[in-house]
Amino acid sequence: MKTPLKPLSHFLFKSKPINHAKVPSLAPHLFNLPTKFLPNSPLIPQNRNKTLQNGLSVSKFLNSIPKFDKSTQRRSISSAESNPAAPDAVTFAPPSEAIDAGSSIRKPLSLWPGMYHSPVTNALWEARSKFYEKISNGSENGSAQSELIAKKPSASRTSILYKFSSDYILREQYRNPWNNIRMGKLLEDLDALAGTISFKHCSGKDSSTRPLILVTASVDKMVLRKPIKVDTDLTIAGAVTWVGRSSMEIQLEVIQSSEETLDPLDAVALTANFTFVARDSETGKSALINQITPETEKEKEVWKEAEERNKLRKKRKREQKKEINDGDTDRLNEMLSEGRIFCDMPALAARDSILIKDTCLQNSLMCQPQQRNIHGRIFGGFLMRRALELAFATAYAFAGSAPCFQEVDHVDFLKPVDVGNFLRFNSCVLYTELENPSKPLINVEVVAHVMRPELRSSEVSNKFYFTFTVNSDALRNGHKIRNVVPATEEEARRVIERMEAERSY
Repeated sequence: MKTPLKPLSHFLFKSKPINHAKVPSLAPHLFNLPTKFLPNSPLIPQNRNKTLQNGLSVSKFLNSIPKFDKSTQRRSISSAESNPAAPDAVTFAPPSEAIDAGSSIRKPLSLWPGMYHSPVTNALWEARSKFYEKISNGSENGSAQSELIAKKPSASRTSILYKFSSDYILREQYRNPWNNIRMGKLLEDLDALAGTISFKHCSGKDSSTRPLILVTASVDKMVLRKPIKVDTDLTIAGAVTWVGRSSMEIQLEVIQSSEETLDPLDAVALTANFTFVARDSETGKSALINQITPETEKEKEVWKEAEERNKLRKKRKREQKKEINDGDTDRLNEMLSEGRIFCDMPALAARDSILIKDTCLQNSLMCQPQQRNIHGRIFGGFLMRRALELAFATAYAFAGSAPCFQEVDHVDFLKPVDVGNFLRFNSCVLYTELENPSKPLINVEVVAHVMRPELRSSEVSNKFYFTFTVNSDALRNGHKIRNVVPATEEEARRVIERMEAERSY
């Protein structure tokens, strides 16, 4: 049974003195109280002559609370050089200050197009507040951007600071049951930050120009270099590193330093490369975007690396199609040999193996308006988080102990997901790598299907591939990870495709 909420008077008239430094934080909630109050409520006029335990009258207490002002709710997008020691601000921050992940003031749902239950996403929505000013001024009916400008990578550089060491509320939102970081929420925040950076790069000086539609096209493989602690401050920083005709790459770094960290490179726990594409909001066609002019030697080097990655993505797509068409009969038969024994003679099947179909899990959900982005479609980071959490559960049920996230493979966003769509996630352990007994690898596939019952249609929206391992402590008592075998030719082809994709990196 849920515990009933206590009235405000319960806290005002208790014998414990009130900490007046915390009084302003109550302001947004006081203005949303119901019109009917309990008999001893301080908001009833006849009760305002009462005195609190510390001598402060109720009327003075109410007058001391600042009025709610929407103009003070905005925060700015910052540049790269974060200043952790800078005080919190409620107006546009100086360029050197990072966005504080825990400082986002919670606005009513009606003021935002979507709320994702992530304080970082809330802060980034506030950083994009100029977008809503353009919409309110009717710029969505304006003309397309006619003059492109060249921007420096530093112009779009943005950072977010997670004060996990001192902000208990923020830490609790990112802590999992094993007192580790929730990687799904971190992926969600990475996508949100990449979107903010892409919007910042594409924005022009002309406020009458209609805004572009910016969507996540793909995410490159992300490998976790070191464990991320939930009780140590964390920073995410990134910028646009490469620009094509209508696409751009945003490189993000997850940085967590410690007392043992001497080399700055050792502080980087994860690097992520997001590719965004721009569409005209009226025609839906590709739209030209601002170019980039790297200045420093480091920026030029990163630009060349991004150019090579873009060429490699196109090459892999061509090779992948060729491999699927050609097939490999010998490898297929070899993989299917054990699977046929499971199907035809299950009593004789290997006890240390299991069929792919016996590792499957799935869940379904309706796509709600609260999960949409500024363009009215489902937030890509939300899909990544849901996929990772299902993959984690799949690996957990398979391994018998809590898995440890290792990497997420390249992700292509094939189909957009709209509000009201029926979304189904199917997951399975595709194969395991047992060459290193102390660190077995579990490869999990998650496929997202967009279903429209009214149209009797079902399409694949995304395919996600995650790799997990298990803690060495779980293997000390003789526990072993089983081999996974396909039972059908279609399953064997999927396994071969993933193994080849892994080797290509």
